[in-house]
Amino acid sequence: MTQCHVPDEPTIIHPALAGRYSPVRFNSTLTLTTAEVHALLDAARHAPSAGNSQPWKFIVARRGDANHQRIVRRLARSSSLWAPAASLLVVNLAHTLVEGTADWEYSEFARYDLGQAVAHMTFQGLAMGLAAHQFRAFDRDGVTSDFVIPHHWEVTSITAFGTATHAAGELASSGTSRERMSLDEIIWS
Repeated sequence: MTQCHVPDEPTIIHPALAGRYSPVRFNSTLTLTTAEVHALLDAARHAPSAGNSQPWKFIVARRGDANHQRIVRRLARSSSLWAPAASLLVVNLAHTLVEGTADWEYSEFARYDLGQAVAHMTFQGLAMGLAAHQFRAFDRDGVTSDFVIPHHWEVTSITAFGTATHAAGELASSGTSRERMSLDEIIWS
């Protein structure tokens, strides 16, 4: 592995990204409007994808609605301690297989493209003053069954959106560290 040295000058990234963190305590009274939910989804809709395939779908669950109740009962213990209080839970699905086939890959980039869409949603949320916490601590098979997700779609992750009731680093929780590798560590060559 060849490493290159990155200059010690500070980088300039968007302040929303520089301050982004994954909260583990959300304001349980904040309700998102339909327009706000649509803005998040529209940001995802505008994400790039291989061949413009847009291999993503989302299950939208506002705190307290029927979808939310179905998702909350499938959360692992760790995420069930904080995720139900978020204003919105979005289940992120990737189109992984060609419909009607057992193993014919729809797109080798489907999960990558879904990640792009979720990142766009996350950034839109930051621009709207919302925090996001992406996680995988839930019963994937249970969500698949509850929402009758066909075999060619994969329940990949969930994103919780809302306003945090704590600052970055104020609460310690697994997987929420703000520590990042240096630029030198992430550049291969």
